[in-house]
Amino acid sequence: MTFKPFEVGPQKISFQELLTATDGFNEANLLGVGSFGKVFREVLKDGTMVAIKILNIQDEYARKSFDRECSVLRRVRHRNLLKIITSYSDPDREALIFPLVENGSLDKFFYPAGEESSQGQLCRLDLIQRLSIALDVAQGMEYLHHGCFVQVVHCDLKPSNVLLGEDMTAYLIDFGISRLCLRNSMDSYTSTHNLKGSIGYIAPEYGVSGHVTTKGDVYSYGIMFLEMMTGKKPTSSIFVEGMNLHKWVSRCFPNTIEEVVDRNLLSGDLNNDENKVI
Repeated sequence: MTFKPFEVGPQKISFQELLTATDGFNEANLLGVGSFGKVFREVLKDGTMVAIKILNIQDEYARKSFDRECSVLRRVRHRNLLKIITSYSDPDREALIFPLVENGSLDKFFYPAGEESSQGQLCRLDLIQRLSIALDVAQGMEYLHHGCFVQVVHCDLKPSNVLLGEDMTAYLIDFGISRLCLRNSMDSYTSTHNLKGSIGYIAPEYGVSGHVTTKGDVYSYGIMFLEMMTGKKPTSSIFVEGMNLHKWVSRCFPNTIEEVVDRNLLSGDLNNDENKVI
């Protein structure tokens, strides 16, 4: 079968077509499960390979997430933000349809079996690839904060919300808890919603402040960057008694940085010595 290319435009898709494409939302086609629903991999009747995000309509927060994500996606256009094909909504169900991104999420490269790379797994991303991905994410984030018509704070930057295309271009996804913000000052934005995020990535000040800030995204990006360079999740079991990923790296920087850099970047196993950190 010949599949349509990644660059697809908006189109109308009936729920019956979604049902047929997923074989009745068969678990065999399941790509992943999130807080508000499930994502299925399928091929539409015109040959387009898609990821179908089905929201749990019984969950009030899932409905709000659907509305918020639609509100963001119809306003943003950038090479590092995944474009939506279309959405579907009726009183019984809601769905978002995206192009299927070939290489999946960034975290799958570091933790293919759900474990950390320190458990004997080899991350096949070399230094140049990791830096290129980090730059793509930074450009997408900069656009959201400063370049698009409405300023957006993503609120949940982490490796599982970064997809990698066939050419390893990085795409930010999942705007279900993002904020379309009103400027309150240069750096602070008001929000009437309860703040959410992912443990280990959410900025500490979010726990005591009533403001959403672009600095919160920058903090999450920094943690994600450290994770990409060390191969350690911020929720790793090694971080106990007040230790965290940021402190762990800081205590070794710059003199003993080899103690925390992902050993796969030190071993020389990836391509050639030009991609080695040390």
